[in-house]
Amino acid sequence: MSWIVLILSGVLESVWATALGRSEGFTKLWPTVIFGVALVASMGGLAFAMREIPTGTAYAVWVGIGAALTVVFAMVTGAEALSVVKVLLVLGLVGCVIGLKLVSDAH
Repeated sequence: MSWIVLILSGVLESVWATALGRSEGFTKLWPTVIFGVALVASMGGLAFAMREIPTGTAYAVWVGIGAALTVVFAMVTGAEALSVVKVLLVLGLVGCVIGLKLVSDAH
């Protein structure tokens, strides 16, 4: 259950990061509201997951998922340029997150 919550929290990290960028310094209402709600939910989920998952692993997975989804979303929507190098780097990041999950389960 902790891993599922951690993954969902990582997804919410991507939501709040994207909303933060779109809030234009908290000057736009709805992106600011989405940022706040997603931030609280994401942090709450991370805290819940860290009851069973070691801090370093949980944080690295949470950040990795959030970062990967944020950059993929930006490339898909055209907010960031798409390149083969970026795609390969994101795939490497995802591979590292999966590796941390596998190593964590082995202990």
